[in-house]
Amino acid sequence: MNLRNQLENKVPEHLLGNVPKRFDIIGDIAVVSIPYELDTYKFDIARAITAVHRNVKTILNKTNKVDGYKRTSDFKILFGNETITTHREHGFSYKFDVGKVFFNNRLSYERQRLIAKINPYEKILIPFCGVGPFAIPAAFYGFKAVAIEKNPEAFKWLQENVCLNKVKDSITLIQKDVTDISTFLNSYDFDRVIVPTPYGMDNILLYIAEFVKSKGFIHFYTFKPESEIPDFIDSAKTLGLETVYYRRCGNVAPGIIRWGIDFKKM
Repeated sequence: MNLRNQLENKVPEHLLGNVPKRFDIIGDIAVVSIPYELDTYKFDIARAITAVHRNVKTILNKTNKVDGYKRTSDFKILFGNETITTHREHGFSYKFDVGKVFFNNRLSYERQRLIAKINPYEKILIPFCGVGPFAIPAAFYGFKAVAIEKNPEAFKWLQENVCLNKVKDSITLIQKDVTDISTFLNSYDFDRVIVPTPYGMDNILLYIAEFVKSKGFIHFYTFKPESEIPDFIDSAKTLGLETVYYRRCGNVAPGIIRWGIDFKKM
């Protein structure tokens, strides 16, 4: 039963269509985006969620979009009081404060897809690594990983998650701004680079491309209308990058799609 069916007797019929179709469960925390016209019914929505998902201990209402270099949103607690959770995915555990760092559980399939591509001899670079959902599997399945994260709060949890998942010996953590990568990273022989790019930072591909070896791979995420993808793929050719695969990874706004693109350096 979806939320709209549960709330038929609580929310007026003319507003029922505005009830969110979906919400995210991260660990034991539910995150929902309730439109302003349903503010009066936000606690009814929270009760409907807990009625079905009894393992949920906290419900957060996301009140704005992801913003800034920290890639965080603003939240209001509707139920419970604890915002720190442990999220489990593909055999790994990630502990963090949902209200203070960025984590996208909707990229779970993408992370699994990339895990399957990693070879045990590979040296892997992960900029914008957050709390580690791409970096920790890379360290576990690859030979050596280098993870870069600027946000102090995310970096703190990244350090904890490295220990939690027992990959400390196979990963190097760097707390710096990725846009300055050429000033602090002097290794240009990565077999694979995984770039969970923040919105509007496509230009980082220009800096990242030089760090992957010939015949190596870059897994790059970008946010665009479908009509702009051919030009973006063409522009990557000037960096010596051939597109071997790309796919939709969900809509982020009307007409704006998150794309996952696999490049091979020629």
